[in-house]
Amino acid sequence: MISRLLFAVLFLGGSLIFTACEAPEETTPETEETQPEPESRSLSSQYADMRLTEVVGGLQNPWSIAFMPDGRMLVTERAGRLNVLENGDVTGVSGLPEIHARGQGGLMEVSLHPDYESNGWIYLTYSKPDDEEQTATALIRGQLDGYELVNVEELFVQDRYSGPGRHYGSRLAWTLDGKLLMSIGDRGANPPRAQDLGDHAGTLLRLNDDGTVPDDNPFVNDENAHDEIYSYGHRNIQGLVVDPETGEIWATEHGPRGSDELNYIEAGENYGWPTVSLGLDYGTQEQFPHTEARSMEGMVDPVYEFLPTHAPSGLALVTEDNFAEQWVGNLLAGGLVSQRIRRLVIRDDFEVLHDEELLLQEVGRIRDVRIGPDNNIYILQDHPQGSVWLVEPDN
Repeated sequence: MISRLLFAVLFLGGSLIFTACEAPEETTPETEETQPEPESRSLSSQYADMRLTEVVGGLQNPWSIAFMPDGRMLVTERAGRLNVLENGDVTGVSGLPEIHARGQGGLMEVSLHPDYESNGWIYLTYSKPDDEEQTATALIRGQLDGYELVNVEELFVQDRYSGPGRHYGSRLAWTLDGKLLMSIGDRGANPPRAQDLGDHAGTLLRLNDDGTVPDDNPFVNDENAHDEIYSYGHRNIQGLVVDPETGEIWATEHGPRGSDELNYIEAGENYGWPTVSLGLDYGTQEQFPHTEARSMEGMVDPVYEFLPTHAPSGLALVTEDNFAEQWVGNLLAGGLVSQRIRRLVIRDDFEVLHDEELLLQEVGRIRDVRIGPDNNIYILQDHPQGSVWLVEPDN
């Protein structure tokens, strides 16, 4: 195993403990070198003081993180690697399919089945190439045998391979009834695809755990629509979370300039892209092509528009008062271009009351935000030498 960490991470009694790594066997006590402390610093925010610590570095554009019941972590790298993080070591997993790791594509999301302890299923999304080097967003599952992914099953491939290599979406989340939500972006070149129910681009899908279609999906009786579609009119969802108590589905997605969105997702709804948008064209600063209005009957307006541009990726829901009682029920939305987390306070009528910036330019581009089993916050830094960061209370 390749050591990329200067300290060990152990879960003991529900707490995260950092201990120094053992010195090499050939080092005597008289010449023992002191290991440098991990990078760590204190930060302040409304209601909570925090400590930010680098857990592991040297990861090539890490994209997604998942927590295993035994305390290990799974982290994907967009370049096409799945890693196990264990006791300070990063070990690659073999057995993955061919992955087209170019542009915004590559190996993306990783998620464990809700009953992982009994079935061992790990779910992964990636950009799958065809013979002409075009790509589609695909979903597989497999099981770990040591450090090899075995019993790999392809569960879903979007209906159309295309270029360019961007807007794959690719977040996963599990609903309370055990269904799998999967986002697919509009793929960039032809935004009106997101308004076509006969095209998977620009949609949020709802699948059974084996990739089949639930009988109660909203479009199963529409011969002009793909049965997998749960909602549509999305540009590029890269933040997705389900409230574990209410089952409410929240998503953050990229818009054009000035219209990154927080959306409350409901079955069968049209979220407007590109017919409706609050944003402008990047180049001309005029109304985005194909956009007809800022709002339109029959299309759902966003709950919140991120201003200035946030480029959202990664979304978490605070369910415990590990940091502050006032944070419970808040959403934590990671940002790439903005290099920060936005803590959103939401009222019962789905109005955002307050938006606090956290970790502004402290770790760079934020690709993923997760709440760990210890109720601390874990962040993935999107960089060719990216890191996993831990945010915990600084008591």
